[in-house]
Parts: sequence; C-alpha cells; structure tokens
Amino acid sequence: MAATSKDQLIAITGKEYARLTALIDEIGETVALAKDGGGTSIKDVIGHRAHWIELFLGWYRDGQSGKAVHFPAEGYKWNQLKAYNAMLREAQSTLGWADAKALLKNGHEQLLAFMASKSDVELYGGPMEGANNDWTPGRWAEAAGPSHYRSAGKYVRARLRTPGRA
Repeated sequence: MAATSKDQLIAITGKEYARLTALIDEIGETVALAKDGGGTSIKDVIGHRAHWIELFLGWYRDGQSGKAVHFPAEGYKWNQLKAYNAMLREAQSTLGWADAKALLKNGHEQLLAFMASKSDVELYGGPMEGANNDWTPGRWAEAAGPSHYRSAGKYVRARLRTPGRA
C-alpha cells in the first residue's frame, strides 16, 4: 500500500533502503559486475536506481520553477524506456561497484532530505507540478525510492540464487 503521509513515506523509504543495502553490502565486485543473459549486472541495477532518484528530484525542481518537465528524460517518451535504460547502462559502463553503491547512498540521502523538507500538504496535497497526471510528489518520491529499492532487491536476490539469469 502506498504511503499517504510524510512520516509513512520516510519510514518506508528507510526500511526498503536498509533491506537493499543489507543485501548488496555483502556482494563483492566480481559478482556485482557479472552480466546476466540480457547484459545487465547487479551494479547496473544499483546505478540505475540511483539515477532515477536524480531524475525525480530534477522533475520536481523543474516543475516548481515552471520549466518544462521531461518525462522520463529529455528526448525520451515512456514507451522508450528500454532505449533510455540501455543508454544509461552505456553511460555508467565505467562505473565501479563501490561508485555505484556510493551513488545510491548519495541519492538516498538527497531523497530523504527532500522528504524531510516538505510538509504533508507539499507531498500529498495535489499533483506534482509539470507531471501532467494525478500523482503527488510523495507518490513520485515513493516510485523513485522505496519502490525501486524493492525491485532492485528482487533482481539481486534472483541473481544470487541463479547467477547469469534474472
């Protein structure tokens, strides 16, 4: 069930981040960099999650300042996520495992700071500016943080059970 208040959002974000980091903290670089059958590694998934936090925070800033909000990113439409994610993997291809984890930690800290700086009304009082849908900033933050942490954890657990698959 989605959070509906600042306190719930912060709590679920902390809980899901702790679960993910407990899982990835024990993974060595060799395992983290190994590609699955689709060419994706655990490192790629963690770097991806960090990037999407950055995207969300940019969307929010742009909407608040009256700028055009590019969903998911400038030059891409939602139905082009596969191409966008491939471009992101290529852009992050030289990123090491320690760097990917550091990016996630930094993104998480920025996301928590964002949440802490907002009121319930700012997070859940209405649609996010520039989003062109009914999702509140709190809902977008949950999608960028705890929802992505859960899906990353699911991917990592599957990879650890069956290396090379997932």
